Amino acid sequence: MAASRGGRQPQNDGYRTLSLSGHVGFGSLPDQLVKKSIKQGFCFNILCIGETGSGKSTLINSLFNTNFDDPVSSHFLPSVHLRAQTYELQESNVLLKLTIVNTVGFGDQINKEDSYQPIVDYIDAQFEAYLQEELKIKRSLFSYHDTRIHVCLYFVSPTGHSLKTLDLLTMKNLDSKVNIIPIIGKADSISKTELQKFKNKIMSELVSNGVQIYQFPTDDETISKINTIMNGHLPFAVVGSTEEVKIGNKMVRARQYPWGIVQVENENHCDFVKLREMLICTNMEDLREQTHARHYELYRRCRLEEMGFRDIGPENKPVSLQEAYEAKRHEFYLELQRKEEEMRQQFVQRVKEKEAVLKEAEQQVHTKFEHRMLMHQEVKLKLEKKKKVLEDEIAMFIEKKANAELLQSQASVSTPLVSLKRDKDRKNSSFT
Repeated sequence: MAASRGGRQPQNDGYRTLSLSGHVGFGSLPDQLVKKSIKQGFCFNILCIGETGSGKSTLINSLFNTNFDDPVSSHFLPSVHLRAQTYELQESNVLLKLTIVNTVGFGDQINKEDSYQPIVDYIDAQFEAYLQEELKIKRSLFSYHDTRIHVCLYFVSPTGHSLKTLDLLTMKNLDSKVNIIPIIGKADSISKTELQKFKNKIMSELVSNGVQIYQFPTDDETISKINTIMNGHLPFAVVGSTEEVKIGNKMVRARQYPWGIVQVENENHCDFVKLREMLICTNMEDLREQTHARHYELYRRCRLEEMGFRDIGPENKPVSLQEAYEAKRHEFYLELQRKEEEMRQQFVQRVKEKEAVLKEAEQQVHTKFEHRMLMHQEVKLKLEKKKKVLEDEIAMFIEKKANAELLQSQASVSTPLVSLKRDKDRKNSSFT
């Protein structure tokens, strides 16, 4: 590779621009990136927010010209929960992994105060999952399924009056986390005059309440003109339908009413084509970039600051990641020592309290034992006295028994002699 000296031009940034004297080949880098991207495929995640029956599912089906099997939602759910469904779509040789996240039960509760909180938590959870994957020692971001929300289609009910408090509160809490594109769903339910006034009213309320919605980028000359025009059409008033109606010699997607037909892809009838062009054909990659470079970076910065990491130290000097880690580690070690000492003191105090309680209990047990021993001695003495008395009584009884038996034996010996003498006296008296 050679470069002409005459082509060297000093630059203020510390590098020089050189001209090549022949073909090198890095001009094919864009083609290489295209091939790699096509092989890898793309992912795009859409969050649909709106009340039940506002036309979210029908519009998504219309945008991608297919039928996503989204089950019918009830109006009587106790709280808001999010349902994510992922599909693989292919157009030409481009593979798209599309995730549709629907807010089931949004706006159906009597108390709508915290209806937006499950949505905020879900978006933060996807950011956190990506951050944890980034912080791993062994990362696999190339094959990681990115579930971060790239765009939020916020469906506004076509009341024709103004935004509801819930709409403003929800968008205000989401504008720093996701790209919001406001949409008026079922726009065929109000007249064109009312629709334009309603659009102006919505934009006025968003500005006055400080809600930042997604603006189509105007820094690229190739699309700046069309994006500038489309920024003036926000919010898009759309009508969705997957049914085809024959008009003339063509079958078109439309909604048929007794009073006429509303064509979905007719720009005189609604802004469906404008939304599709801006969302899918022109600015899909910018939405992905904005999600990563703006919303995710904000979340990442806040989370790392919560962990104690800083780019600048106390003296406004740059701090490396290693220094920040060591400082945080030292801070954590000191905090650990403090808590350990505190726990040790608490343990010692509790041991002392327990020892005092045990000593008191031991003293009580000892006192009761001595009292019981005295009682035992008294009872033992009483029993011994009773035993002595009983033994004396038994000895007296044995002695009396022996005397009685002796007298009885003497009486039994003297009785036969007396009877013989009486018989002899009787015989003598009979002879005389």
